[in-house]
Amino acid sequence: MSATLIAEGLHTYYGKSHILHGVSLQAEPGRITVLLGRNGAGKTTTLRTLMGLTPARQGRVTLFGADTTRWPTYRIAASGVGYVPEGRRIFANLTVEENLKVPRERNGPWTIARIYELFPRLAERRLSRGRLLSGGEQEMLSLGRALLLNPRLLMLDEPSQGLAPLVVREVFRVVSRMRDEGITVLLVEQNARMSLEIADHAYVLDDGGIVYAGGARELAADEGRVRALTGASAAA
Repeated sequence: MSATLIAEGLHTYYGKSHILHGVSLQAEPGRITVLLGRNGAGKTTTLRTLMGLTPARQGRVTLFGADTTRWPTYRIAASGVGYVPEGRRIFANLTVEENLKVPRERNGPWTIARIYELFPRLAERRLSRGRLLSGGEQEMLSLGRALLLNPRLLMLDEPSQGLAPLVVREVFRVVSRMRDEGITVLLVEQNARMSLEIADHAYVLDDGGIVYAGGARELAADEGRVRALTGASAAA
């Protein structure tokens, strides 16, 4: 079975600043692939490039067998890609339920009822406005909105950022469930320990280039290497 996502030799710039230097990676169907790295390594830029928000000047992106390198973002999303950017971008003045009704549901297994089943807390807060939600609740809402598009590939940018440890565990439980549902996940994270626990494959980005590509378990087993590559710990 061919990879869901293949990125080959991506070079991305912000103005004259060269951010990505030949980044190549792939995400296998129904697997979780994690992209780790220090702050400023280029992780968010990688996702923005894959989504067509900051197009690469060189390189190629293939999604579901199609060359999407020059596709606009809306076309990439319509092909079956969900994207949850850093910062939990929800509608602050809309209720939880109104936020969930904004995406036009695609045919598939995910419905608002299933989102409430996955996140019982959202069901309890369904009439609360977005601005009144905790950070964890906002992250759940962002994930729920993305799932309602019934994506084949879901790209998540730092979903655990700023969350309490118990909420982080809940978020990672949901990401694991997505894999169980057959969704391919590309996860950008700084939480090396928990992301390597659930991931199948791992990449590490440093200064705009890939410095590790391989199994998540193999990387997690080498605590010193994780710390050297990411500045974070993989120990419990």
